[in-house]
Amino acid sequence: MQTTSDPTTAAASTAANPSCVVNCAVYGSDGQKRNILLDDISDVLAIDDGSFVWIGLYEPGDTVLAQLQAEFGLHDLAIEDAGKAHQRPKIEAYGDSLFIVANTAQAIDERIAYGETHIFLGARYLVTVRHGASLSYAPARQRIEREPELMAMGAPAALYAVLDAIVDNYLPIVDDFKATLNALEKDIISEQFHRGIVIRLYQLKRELTYMRVAVTPLQDVLSQLVRSSSPLIPAEAKLYIRDVLDHSVRINETIDAIRDILGTALGVNQALVTLTQGEIVKKLGAWAALLAAPTLITSWYGMNFHDMPELDDRYAYPLLIGGVGVVMVVLYRMFKKARWL
Repeated sequence: MQTTSDPTTAAASTAANPSCVVNCAVYGSDGQKRNILLDDISDVLAIDDGSFVWIGLYEPGDTVLAQLQAEFGLHDLAIEDAGKAHQRPKIEAYGDSLFIVANTAQAIDERIAYGETHIFLGARYLVTVRHGASLSYAPARQRIEREPELMAMGAPAALYAVLDAIVDNYLPIVDDFKATLNALEKDIISEQFHRGIVIRLYQLKRELTYMRVAVTPLQDVLSQLVRSSSPLIPAEAKLYIRDVLDHSVRINETIDAIRDILGTALGVNQALVTLTQGEIVKKLGAWAALLAAPTLITSWYGMNFHDMPELDDRYAYPLLIGGVGVVMVVLYRMFKKARWL
């Protein structure tokens, strides 16, 4: 079973490295971990004993990247990309190494922040360079330290653990989106217009669109790794990476489903509000017609003409009141039957 080095030695090694170096260790063929300095990498790689080096960096400076380039013989273009960040997800081969870029996501204050992880994979090393919002890969390291069958694969196992952690970090974010959508469901189907609900639905759809832009290219990267003919990705490692690819496909499908539901929800909410407004307009129109009929009749008798024979009739006024009442009753029943009232 894998064992870690003495805590005092580990702390000293970490302190001696630049602050941007989160992890710098060598894993032996027996699974033992030993923290080392960046300056010791050449000495470790000079002895081909089945060990591999795993280095984790967070927003390193040019000096550290230059040192890594010298230690591992990394390509200038890859180092330039790793230093500047803001790269699209991709996989590129540079001689005897692979350079992989993947987008990461992290929930911060109910908003989704995005970052990048740049990965250098060689026969006996794995270097991860994190930029922006990105969780630590310490759980990924601890995982393969507990699983000898993974550790036996060497650097490809570390690559799998990192990619799996990146994809798995999307799962709780997607679950939160689903929970939020379920909580908003009652307000969505409400006939009353809630401006805040519409804004929230728009924000959710916007966040999901950004997430889809991050996840979809990652599928292409994982597919290329599964199909890769590079000796750096053995057949056994491809089985594990294929599992990560399946997870990313499922996440992407879930994102698409939620985006479709959000689009439908916005349409349904707008339709319900429009229908409600239409019903209100119909009722107002019906009541306006009921008031218009007696107004029209009585206004006829409001004209000050002398030669109006009805004015001299004894029962003219009661008959007028009765006629107005009959007209209103008829109109009311008509509107009620038409469900305008």
